[in-house]
Amino acid sequence: MRVGLLGLGRIGAFHAETLAAHPLVDELIVADPVRTSPYGRPGDPFEADAVVIATPTGTHADLLLEACRRGVPAFCEKPVAGDVERTLEVLRAARGHRVRIGFQRRFDAGYVSAATALRGGELGELHRVHLITADPAPPPAEYIPLSGGIFRDCHIHDFDILRWVTGREVATVYATGANRGAPFFAAAGDVDTSAALLTLDDGTLATVQGSRYNGAGYDVRMELAGSKGTHVVGLSPRAPLRSSEGLEPSQEPWPDFIARFRQAYVDEIDGFLRGDPRLCPIEDALEALYVAEAAELSRRERRPVEVAEVRRGSQAEAR
Repeated sequence: MRVGLLGLGRIGAFHAETLAAHPLVDELIVADPVRTSPYGRPGDPFEADAVVIATPTGTHADLLLEACRRGVPAFCEKPVAGDVERTLEVLRAARGHRVRIGFQRRFDAGYVSAATALRGGELGELHRVHLITADPAPPPAEYIPLSGGIFRDCHIHDFDILRWVTGREVATVYATGANRGAPFFAAAGDVDTSAALLTLDDGTLATVQGSRYNGAGYDVRMELAGSKGTHVVGLSPRAPLRSSEGLEPSQEPWPDFIARFRQAYVDEIDGFLRGDPRLCPIEDALEALYVAEAAELSRRERRPVEVAEVRRGSQAEAR
């Protein structure tokens, strides 16, 4: 199989190494305007049997549309596009084509175990969920105005994995945020600290918290509490937590998302090449984006927002 890779930034370079070592990949064709890779040859990635897109967010939609136009199966790092309108455009173009979006937590052993425990009845009736995504240090200042904000850029992973693990939809979002660090977040209309209360369509409550300044280390966790038990994802010896009762991590905390989810990224690429059903379709990516849009609207207007309100608004604009 020939695979094309677009983008050789941080995650793109990681994908290049993964693809070059994969037993199904005979040739890797890479494309990046400024970088080269020892793992592949330069060329037109769309001449391959499948493409992996790891370019900046603003290029995703056009590249996915090109993949559909040329009939090449595509895997693209999230998001599909920077807004709902273009996501819907890609969704319409992708009908009949194999297009999948990168939400690597679906391939992480901890989240898979949580989903299995919940669906198998081990936790009983689910009562509440808590999710946290916290970076040890903020991204560069120039990235923030292009990121879409903390809910679209960061917590969209939480929104996707919440839907995937629980099998439920988010009905209502009540979100807020604060600026506790550098002024460039506020200058871009964003926040560096976030919190949200989500109500699922069966009444289950979920809370989401985040930070761009978690100095203890990279922290991503999910807690599911049910009538029979509680399951926690991410409570490992590398979780950056210190207990008042004297329990401390026995290993160094995760430094970043690639270190934490290294195996999940590898397994996700393998899943794309082999057609694993866990891969996120555009429809699911759109639903996670609707939740992120509702969270951002809630934060700005300081009110609860029904996800259906955002969905209706996007559909009206599309017409």
